Amino acid sequence: RHPRPWCSPTPWVYRNSYSSMGHIHSQEYYSEEAEVELRDPNRDYELYKQTCQDLQRLMAEIQELKSKGHKDNAVEIEERRIQSCVHFMTLKKLNRLAHIRLKKGRDQTHEAKQKVDAYHLQLQNLLYEVMHLQKEITKCLEFKSKHEEIELVSVEEFYKDAPPEISKWDITLNDPHEQTLSRLDWELEQRKRLAEKYEESLANKEKILKEIEVKKEYLSNLQPRLNSIMQASLPVQEYFAMPFDQVHKQYEIARHLPPPLYVLFVQASAYGQACDKKLAVAIEGNVEEAKALCKPPEDSQDDESDSDVEEEQTTKRRRPTLGVQLDDKRKEMLKRHPLSVTINLKCKDGSVLLLTFYYLMNLNVLTVKTKMTAATEMTVPISAGDLLCPDSLLSCLYPGDHGKRTPNPANQFQFDKVGILTLNDYVPELGHPYVWVQKLGGLHFPKDQPQNPVVADNSLSASHMERTMKLLKTRLESRLALHKQYASLEHGILPVSPESQHLFPVKIVSHLVKWVSITYEDYLELPHTKDVVESGLAEDTHLYYLALIERGTAKLQAAVVLNPGYSSIPPVFSLCLNWKGEKTNMNDDNIRAMESEVNVCYKELSGPKPGYQLLTNQLQRLCVVLDVYLETETHDNSVEGPKEFPQEKMCLRLARGPSRLKPFKYNYPQGFFSHR
Repeated sequence: RHPRPWCSPTPWVYRNSYSSMGHIHSQEYYSEEAEVELRDPNRDYELYKQTCQDLQRLMAEIQELKSKGHKDNAVEIEERRIQSCVHFMTLKKLNRLAHIRLKKGRDQTHEAKQKVDAYHLQLQNLLYEVMHLQKEITKCLEFKSKHEEIELVSVEEFYKDAPPEISKWDITLNDPHEQTLSRLDWELEQRKRLAEKYEESLANKEKILKEIEVKKEYLSNLQPRLNSIMQASLPVQEYFAMPFDQVHKQYEIARHLPPPLYVLFVQASAYGQACDKKLAVAIEGNVEEAKALCKPPEDSQDDESDSDVEEEQTTKRRRPTLGVQLDDKRKEMLKRHPLSVTINLKCKDGSVLLLTFYYLMNLNVLTVKTKMTAATEMTVPISAGDLLCPDSLLSCLYPGDHGKRTPNPANQFQFDKVGILTLNDYVPELGHPYVWVQKLGGLHFPKDQPQNPVVADNSLSASHMERTMKLLKTRLESRLALHKQYASLEHGILPVSPESQHLFPVKIVSHLVKWVSITYEDYLELPHTKDVVESGLAEDTHLYYLALIERGTAKLQAAVVLNPGYSSIPPVFSLCLNWKGEKTNMNDDNIRAMESEVNVCYKELSGPKPGYQLLTNQLQRLCVVLDVYLETETHDNSVEGPKEFPQEKMCLRLARGPSRLKPFKYNYPQGFFSHR
């Protein structure tokens, strides 16, 4: 048998107990916690290893004895089993001791942590006390007395104005504290005097207010008398064509106009009174809605309760889709002011141009819609369809002002929020936002240095009013003149005024056979218009026409670009001659010279001022130069028979220079043609 492993003497603890008779009995009991203090952990570890090895050895021996199967081995197996149980008890005790050591370690760690936490809390309290004391010290250092907030007079003024009993020269000069007290006394004395003056001013104010009330009462009694006088003078006003009452009502309504429309109304009325008696300016729209816009929203409990009820009802309903919400936002953004300003421009022939100006409140821009009324009924030529169209009538009144985009750069950011690509899609409904319309309303939107917000300027409107009105009249008169000319051109008639007869010979054989309008896309497809398009003289806002001039087998096709600024800007002709092949300015120098006669030398063909006969005179000049071109062409001797185009025009020289240019210049009154 192996000896039983025993590590150290077992500790015993003594405890005193009291019996019922009051005697003290000493009791002794075993404590493993006390034993832990006496034992060495390293020796316990070595004991643990040794016990585990002995237990493994005993198990191996029992296994070996059992494997032999002898009956005599039972006693030895039982002995080894008892030794193994002793080793198991030793392991259990070592396990308990290890757990006790672990618990004591944890308890010690917890106690140390509590001490650290207590020290940390104490440190935080001390730091807080230090911070509090520093704040109190800072407050004391930054303390300012109430007298420092009082603006006192300077020291020089104090000694100059204050009486000696307050200033106390002998004391205050050397004592800053006494000087401050004296200055405060002087400030108090001055404020008492000002308070007395304030009371006197209030009394005078009450007296003046009573006088004003008396005068107001007098004026209120005077108004009915004035109204009766004005009512009685209406027949006199109508007789002398002086509608004072109507003008007064218009100016009363003008108070509710937005600033840009108000500036436009005032400046247009002033221009009509000073320069154009036929100009009529009026205000149209719903006045009550305009007044409602000027009133601030009222905040009341009833309104709040009503809005709460409406919100509850709307939440119960189905929510609007995103598309519907965007449509509502677009409508709100493009909302017009209820009032508008109309201007009637009358021409000499009695034709009237009606301009209606609107103000888009959220975009801060003005728009205009046009309507033309002719003095007499006119037949509408097919080619004149776009001449008097409201969408193109005022296009490019000033160069480059097409009225398709908003002049306010800030509007693009507003459009992006509601999904509007361009204002051009809404122009038929809202009107055209021309730049000159903004200037008539006193609005200017600089692109280099944007201003926010843009305010209507009277001087800007006044500086552009006269010129713009003249341009509008000129535009209407030129379009009416072209309208009449187109009616003749479609029937092959070139109307030449008596003042322009000397510009052409008496006999002209070539004649106009066709005059039609074409689209911008059709013009671009013509091969002989490439130079005009590349030079930037053809834009989609211009008007395009096609003229056909014939003489015999020769056909001259002329593509015409009519700028909206006609007649200050001349039409541009591109020629193509179909005779013995196709001839254009690309392959024939004489065709280029013919174009130069009408495009470059157009000033000769302007006719009587203001030059509204320029287009028909250019077409007549084309007929003349076509005659010269055909008559001066050399005859092919190999062809039998008479010459197709006999020479009827008198020319000094038939051709000149290496390019063999023909004489296209007509000399009046001699009646011959020469080179330029």
